[in-house]
Amino acid sequence: MISGIILASGFSRRMERDKLLLDINGMTIIERVIKTVCESYVDEVIMIYRKNEIKEIAKRYGIKTVFNKRAKLGQSEAVKLGIISSSKDVKGYMFFMGDQPFLKVEAINNIINVFKSGKYQLVVPIFDGKRGNPVIFSRDLRQQLLNISGDIGGRAVIQGLGDKVGFVYFNNRKIGMDIDTWENYLNCREWG
Repeated sequence: MISGIILASGFSRRMERDKLLLDINGMTIIERVIKTVCESYVDEVIMIYRKNEIKEIAKRYGIKTVFNKRAKLGQSEAVKLGIISSSKDVKGYMFFMGDQPFLKVEAINNIINVFKSGKYQLVVPIFDGKRGNPVIFSRDLRQQLLNISGDIGGRAVIQGLGDKVGFVYFNNRKIGMDIDTWENYLNCREWG
């Protein structure tokens, strides 16, 4: 069982406005992510949110939502909330960024298939040579993830795992792209 955890409780500081609610071809960035995750092989979907507008979008898809009252402490708080809110039967935690509107179902499923091979404790996508998200962590790494702090997410856990980390390579940079700045948004809006 794979738990898909959408991290959507950040502050969009570089954007200076809530990027998750920006529109790309008639759909908000966060809704595009939710829809894609729901269509993938993920067994349960949990969204960690901070704003009610984000929660309302998630409710349309019937997914579990968890309010992050400690969002100011960084991304690690959302990661921990996702883990403790996941099913007890989960074998892997797959973390999605709420600002990746071009992620494809096929890419998610490829990452899940590599994880399900049982060879790795952690699977990381590489988009056109650059590490990205979503990443899957084995349940065996649960305690290490619960011990992280600050705004680093699971990067600290990845270091030191060596050959226990699997990689899935994608030639298309666009599907792993996240929207961090207003310029990013303007450049990619027409991609749809």
